[in-house]
Amino acid sequence: MKALRLSLAVLVILSTVLIANSIFSQSNQKWDDPNLDRIPLHLLKQSQQGLLNYSPTSTNSSVVTGADGYDNFYLGTDFAEPHISVNPRNPLQYFTGFNTNATYYTMDGLNWGRNNPTFPGFTMMGDPVTAYDSLGNVYYDNMYGDGVSAIYGTKVSVSSNNGLTWTYVSGNTGNDKNWIAADQTGGPFANYVYGTMTNGGSCAIMRSTNRGASFQVVTSLAPHGLPGAMPCVGPNMVNGNSGGCVYVVTNSGSSFNATYSFFVSTDGGATFSLKSQQNFTGYVGTNVGGRNSVQNMRTRPYPFITADNSFGPFRGRLYLVYANNQPSGDGNKPDIFCRYSTDQGATFSSPVQINDDANPTTHHQWHPSIWCDKQNGKLYVKWLDTRNCPTSDSCDVYAAFSTNGGSSFSTNQKITTKNFKIDCISCGGGGTPKYLGDYDAVTSYGNTSMLVWADYRNSSFGSYTAYFPDYAMKLNPTKTYAGNNDSAFVRVIVPSVKSYSNYVKFTASVDTLPAAGTIQLSFVNGKDSLTVFPDSVTLRVKTIGTVTPGVYGIIITGKGPNGIPVHQRIQNFDINVATLNIGTNRDGVCDFKVNSVQYNMRQTMTFNLGSSITLQALSPKVIGGTRYVYQNWSQGGDTTQTFPVNAAATYTANYKAQYRLLLNSTVGNSFGGGLFYDSAVTFQFGVNSRFYTTGGLTYQFKGWTGVGTGSYTSPDSSGLDTIRNIAISNAIVETARWVQIQVGVQNIGTEIPNEFKLYQNYPNPFNPITNINFDIAKSGMVQIKVYDVLGKEVETLANEVLQPGRYKTSFDAAKLSSGIYFYRITTNDFTDIKRMIVIK
Repeated sequence: MKALRLSLAVLVILSTVLIANSIFSQSNQKWDDPNLDRIPLHLLKQSQQGLLNYSPTSTNSSVVTGADGYDNFYLGTDFAEPHISVNPRNPLQYFTGFNTNATYYTMDGLNWGRNNPTFPGFTMMGDPVTAYDSLGNVYYDNMYGDGVSAIYGTKVSVSSNNGLTWTYVSGNTGNDKNWIAADQTGGPFANYVYGTMTNGGSCAIMRSTNRGASFQVVTSLAPHGLPGAMPCVGPNMVNGNSGGCVYVVTNSGSSFNATYSFFVSTDGGATFSLKSQQNFTGYVGTNVGGRNSVQNMRTRPYPFITADNSFGPFRGRLYLVYANNQPSGDGNKPDIFCRYSTDQGATFSSPVQINDDANPTTHHQWHPSIWCDKQNGKLYVKWLDTRNCPTSDSCDVYAAFSTNGGSSFSTNQKITTKNFKIDCISCGGGGTPKYLGDYDAVTSYGNTSMLVWADYRNSSFGSYTAYFPDYAMKLNPTKTYAGNNDSAFVRVIVPSVKSYSNYVKFTASVDTLPAAGTIQLSFVNGKDSLTVFPDSVTLRVKTIGTVTPGVYGIIITGKGPNGIPVHQRIQNFDINVATLNIGTNRDGVCDFKVNSVQYNMRQTMTFNLGSSITLQALSPKVIGGTRYVYQNWSQGGDTTQTFPVNAAATYTANYKAQYRLLLNSTVGNSFGGGLFYDSAVTFQFGVNSRFYTTGGLTYQFKGWTGVGTGSYTSPDSSGLDTIRNIAISNAIVETARWVQIQVGVQNIGTEIPNEFKLYQNYPNPFNPITNINFDIAKSGMVQIKVYDVLGKEVETLANEVLQPGRYKTSFDAAKLSSGIYFYRITTNDFTDIKRMIVIK
């Protein structure tokens, strides 16, 4: 009954999706305006119905570690377009939001939770953006509307505890793409919060002067006909080096020749002045349906800006990062560029190309985002990059930083642990070009940044984060064993780094303390930190006394300055137990038993040392046309065996596959069918003779018709392939083709003739029946056929194996017209032909 309920629930969900897609298909055409960057309407509806998102208060986050030891943090499945911020008062606290209203937070820089803000009475429409003020309050800005076709503006939720609890207020006014920024400077407008939003042909500016208790729309800026207006806050270097210089860049003109208009406010966002208008970008990839597209992924040359709030040598610089084709022109491949301004956006430096691949014109680099660190002015940039894919249809996330005010950038580093296909067919974004998100983000605290992006490696809208710069972390061995009053050692290795030049300090703890005895952890020679890479430290795990048998997790954590980057590995430590890995070489197919309990999948099981275990391989296992037959256990021994557990081990029951030949024949003259044969081993099947007589009827074999990969089908209908040798690797069907032949041969007498002879028919001429006698001197195949004067065969009178003797047969010409006909006898040793006349 429970399964039935689940099935009905799935049907209801699928029906709801199909109905929603049908109802809103017409609206979606209007919704997908190339001058608006909205989440596709069908994804919006699915998100609002909760069909694809996880629970708003839980997350299935996990750490995805690459073979090289680097981590990506998988948060869940959402709808792309993330934004991220870090608490300036606590570098372990990050907050990020994805479409349409999916948020995640971490309190320790490692483990992620979620508690989505609620907006009672409002339908949220997506494009979430985030910001922290200098007091540690986090602001979450999200669009709202009618849920069908209209966006009215934004709502803002505020949390003083990193997203554990929320309050919300009204935000901005507009119909597309919002951004938000907070004043973290120490100037007269400290902790003011600013927002921008596309509102028709202008950009609406909102601000809060009371730490998010309320927001007011204070002005609008034009021109702004394209989405992507963005604010940032920096120091006012023109007026006493104080804080509170608010920048806004708007986006107008053509999608393929955008104009960036730079505005500045030095009075806390009350008024703005236009500083300059710049035409830095053209095409990004290819024009597809009025949108910039990279491999059928829609994208846009958003103007991403940030300002240097640090007290470093480049304090006050305004930075711009964007993607642009190089060489320019439709269909070429884009690169990532940075420019900076030292006069509040009035003028900008020459472009600096950030991507450092050897052949940039053969690769796509796009989707940039930017952040300037408040502590030290370090400028971080991330983007998508196809340099590792010769066909350019898959990409990685790359990142770099600048420590000299954007004049040059560090060696690019690959951040993703696995690349992903750009045009994700199964993600469901839809459209041409396809929606896979129009932006993502990066934030930082000191010498460490955190990147967030949408990733399609699992054929869905995966939500991921990662640190940069970063270090790899590995353990050797990955599992340890010990008895009482014993020691084991684990090497904690940093095999490589990505632009990382700080220390890593390691700590260790036991996940569960034993009921008896003690587990003592210590680093050999007191060395628990690394400053040079590659290098390692060694952890000693010591048992004291009689420790309760079990598998204990040794949690080893590595941290950099300020506690970031933080990575963690868990070492399984067997004490007075052994872990056995038990299964078959046909996982999920063949069955086995452990202590009389039957399993179909490989098991990892723990037993006390000295305990007894019984393994049994079950054989055979037949599934359709395949039979699996037990061969041996990997360690030897019988099909069923009992032995004591003395150490960790792996046991595998090996099975070979056999495949069935199903042989169909309408006469009982075949062999080799209905049996199972070893894979790829030659065997024989066939019919015993080409002619078979039963019930007074004679049949002639004409060939085989095979079905299934590797089966055999006769090339003709000669019937000479009665026996075949074949090897198969899957079940097949062979059908013997037979035809009935009309024969009436009679033996006359017991005399054995000395020679072959064909006699003249009698009577001759005749109407309509005549008799033909013939002598057979040697056993073998005998064939007698009748032909007309043109040589066309009109009848077969004999076609069978005959023993030596005298025979006769008859010929009925009732269906033939008058004329001359010929009859011929053919054996292996004799051939003759004679003429006969039909008169009617």
